Amino acid sequence: MLSVHQDVLQIIQAKFSSFEIVKSVHLNVSILGEYWSEQHHILAVVAYHSNSALFLFSSKKPKPFHLSDLIIEAVIPIDENFECLSDPIPGEHNYLLFVVRYRKVSFEFRIKIGPESSNFASEIVKSKERFLSEESDKRWLLKYTDLYNSLENTELKSQLDDIPFIRQKMAQNQNSINRDSMLKYQLKLKEPEFTQYQEFTLFIGTWNVNGQLPSISLKPWLSSDDDPPDLYAVGFQEIDLSKEAFLFNDTPREAEWEKMVLDGVHPKAKYRTVALTRLVGIQLIVLINTKHYQYIRNIAVDTVGTGLLGKMGNKGGVAIRLELHNTSLCFVNSHLAAHVEEFERRNQDYKDINARINFRKYPTAIKDHDQVYWLGDLNYRITELTTSQVKTLLIRNEMAALLRADQLNQQKERGNVLLDYNEADITFPPTYKYDLNSDTFDTSEKARPPAWTDRILFRGKGIYQLAYRSHMELRISDHKPVSAIFKSEISVINQAKYRKVHEELLKRMDKLENEFLPQVTVDQTEVKFDLVKFREPQFRDIIIANTGQVPAEFEFIKKLDEQSYCKDWLRITPYCGTVNPGEKCDVRLEVNLESDLTELDDILVLHLNGGKDMFIIVSGKGQKSSFTTSMSALCRAPMPIMNLSEIQWKKIVALEGEVLYSIPRELWLLVDHLYKYGLAVRDLFESNSTQESFVKIRDWLDFGSTEPLPGSVETIAETLLIFLSYTKEPVIPFHLHDVAIAASSNYQSCKNIINQKLPDIHRNVFLYICMFLQELLRHSNENGYDAKTLASLFGEILLRDPIRNSKPQASRENLVSFIIF
Repeated sequence: MLSVHQDVLQIIQAKFSSFEIVKSVHLNVSILGEYWSEQHHILAVVAYHSNSALFLFSSKKPKPFHLSDLIIEAVIPIDENFECLSDPIPGEHNYLLFVVRYRKVSFEFRIKIGPESSNFASEIVKSKERFLSEESDKRWLLKYTDLYNSLENTELKSQLDDIPFIRQKMAQNQNSINRDSMLKYQLKLKEPEFTQYQEFTLFIGTWNVNGQLPSISLKPWLSSDDDPPDLYAVGFQEIDLSKEAFLFNDTPREAEWEKMVLDGVHPKAKYRTVALTRLVGIQLIVLINTKHYQYIRNIAVDTVGTGLLGKMGNKGGVAIRLELHNTSLCFVNSHLAAHVEEFERRNQDYKDINARINFRKYPTAIKDHDQVYWLGDLNYRITELTTSQVKTLLIRNEMAALLRADQLNQQKERGNVLLDYNEADITFPPTYKYDLNSDTFDTSEKARPPAWTDRILFRGKGIYQLAYRSHMELRISDHKPVSAIFKSEISVINQAKYRKVHEELLKRMDKLENEFLPQVTVDQTEVKFDLVKFREPQFRDIIIANTGQVPAEFEFIKKLDEQSYCKDWLRITPYCGTVNPGEKCDVRLEVNLESDLTELDDILVLHLNGGKDMFIIVSGKGQKSSFTTSMSALCRAPMPIMNLSEIQWKKIVALEGEVLYSIPRELWLLVDHLYKYGLAVRDLFESNSTQESFVKIRDWLDFGSTEPLPGSVETIAETLLIFLSYTKEPVIPFHLHDVAIAASSNYQSCKNIINQKLPDIHRNVFLYICMFLQELLRHSNENGYDAKTLASLFGEILLRDPIRNSKPQASRENLVSFIIF
């Protein structure tokens, strides 16, 4: 083995068990005349006792750096059917043609002449000699049997059919676990024997209705084709723009728009609702032709808010997943951040939705479905062109020039968003922004440039798009609805063939004698994070690789006397799953500090069904921040807290020393800025900032600076809400929470709590915030806020539940009442 490839050999070796030894590798192999030709390939000779096989890997990189860079594409036993030879390539003196034949199949590899090829060929000759001198045993290749289909090796398949899997004499519970796991795995491998693909027609539609009432028929949109679709996925955005919908996530418009959809579907078929989900104004409904309803199963929904505080539902996504026959489908409707310049915020919204949607049943993540359809008001605009330039290009029908300036196309090309999704060619006019009840682009004072904000994309195999269009005749909104028609291949089970395969596998497994236990390796059992800062997430990935003979079902489980499998500052994705033999699973550990912890320590228990538990140590250090410090301590700090000595810090945390300020300095700086520049800003508290913008303000407060407070007034407004949301004790201390809720219906009781029971600093802060809110109300004509809205917005912050994100939370009505009183 060349020394330069030792690191690659170690990575490849991690794909195999300790008894399967990688003897030699050859990098940068090209395959002639095959579909793999555009990928990087590696050949490896792997030995198991006296038996060997040639493995073909595809790699994401010319030289792999991680186990996840490698995928096993084919396995060729080095036995009596294995032949190899080399031929020169005309005109190429530095390369040769390395030909491998196995029965009826032939592979032709183009490899570079040199010490690497010489050593590799020598190892193949040795492997062939070992086979001729020893007894053959191909059972170690059992877990790669699905790769033999490409070799048409009927004799080997027949031999492998009789290989035992599980010893019947194993303990009953162990046998049951492995038997079920192996049965599922073998059924998966044999799916082509009992499934066939049928084409289903899918209608995907999206429309931002701009808060308008459902006053027109949707038939021109939903029934514009001659033939009825098999399935509808219809998404709306902004079905209700009222403050009540934003604050309480409750609106009668949900039922009204659902009825309009049901009334507007194709008249040549009958449909039944599969699922409906909504987050504020983002609504998604999936309908199925009634004749297919019996083949729908495993329905699940989830929602993710990416708006204010990174969780409010004025922006975000909703998703529905289901299985139609034997194919998993996922539909995602999203409304991403607005404004031309906020394309990075839109990118982040997409990533948040993609990462945080969790259906809590396998597959849990969007990306793990066979087919995914992503629709919605993605809000990407046309950049670098003025309104008049855009309109001129539209008149000239110079669509190519406009689409080159489309932010979504630009961001996709740069790999920043929806990278593995496809979108059909856009041939219709921009869908935003129109004057209401017209086909005229925005003539208001702002005169926004037309843009294709409303999009439909897809990913997965067997998806063929037939149409992509807008529907100009629907004019009640400033957006035009968009639809797409797909012919999608759905895997359908032939029940008779399935029963036959199932019975054959059961009969074989009844005769099994050998014992196969699940085995995995983890590439690191100690994960250390860098210095963790408040609301600045960090990620680490670990790789769980299956080195055993059977599928390994893993799950992170909680330790004795603990409520969860990990601490609340840690998130594991996915926390459970199944890894097939020879494959791996990337698990992401995300740490996000939202408390005053300075030492982060956790021990994760990785449990294997039917196997041994493994332990992973997670550690890191947290940086202090004014956002997680008590208000009483902040009022004693003579300077920004990151400039305090350790002795000074310990003293103020212990609430020792003189109280220097009546309210925290940080709070005053934020409110004072908003008082000067934000009172008349429309919807001041309904924008969500980028992570980078928040971090700048956080560091400005924690470290101090002679520079002006950074960030827009909307970002500073959100920072104020974050500050009040995460102080160690809320403005109304936890011990008074229930008392305050109980008193919310009586003005005098509320007043007594404020005047008599609140600690002095907390009372000062409460009254200071209330005076600021009163100033906001004096400018209500400009900023659009009323008392109820502000009380709802600040109520959950000033009067926080002792358990963050607990459900259900204290009723909003009580919170509103207490704050208004």
